[in-house]
Amino acid sequence: MNRLCCHTRWLLLIAIFIIAGCATVQRPGGTKDPENSSFAGRISLVVESEPVQSFSGGFELLGSETAGQLTLLTPLGGTAAVLRWQPGLAQLQNGSDTRQYPSVQAMLEQTTGAAIPLEALFAWLRGQSASVPGWQADLSRHGEGRVSASRSDPTPVAKLRIVLER
Repeated sequence: MNRLCCHTRWLLLIAIFIIAGCATVQRPGGTKDPENSSFAGRISLVVESEPVQSFSGGFELLGSETAGQLTLLTPLGGTAAVLRWQPGLAQLQNGSDTRQYPSVQAMLEQTTGAAIPLEALFAWLRGQSASVPGWQADLSRHGEGRVSASRSDPTPVAKLRIVLER
C-alpha cells in the first residue's frame, strides 16, 4: 500500500511538471490598448531623500493615464495600497483609510515621494519612449519585460525598476 501511495505521488508530480511545461508566459506584459491597458509585475522605487524612501513589491496597473487604478502589493502579496484616478478624482485607499487628492500627480508624489510621470509610465510599459524633463528611461530590456527609469532633476534622485509578469 505504501508503494502505491509513493507511485501515485510521483505520477502526480510528473503530471504537474508536464502541465507546467505547456504553460506559456507572455512578455512583455500588458495589453496595448492605450485606453484600457493592463500591466502586472514587480516594482521597486527608491527615492534618495532624507530619510531614503523605498518600496518594493508587486503591482497591478489598469486603465490609462486619464482613468485607472494602481494596486501596490506587499512582498508577501497583500495589498499595500490602491490608487484610483479619473477626471476630477484621485484617491488613495490604504486599508480602511481613504484619502482624496487634487490630482493624480499630487497623489503619486505624496504616496511615493517622487512625481512619477504617469503618462510616460504607461508609454514605457508599452515599450514606447516618452520624453519627460529630468527623467531618463531605459527600455533596452523591454523585450524581456524589464523597464527602468531614473530622475536626477529635480532632486531628490528617484530610481524606478519594473519587471513585467503578464
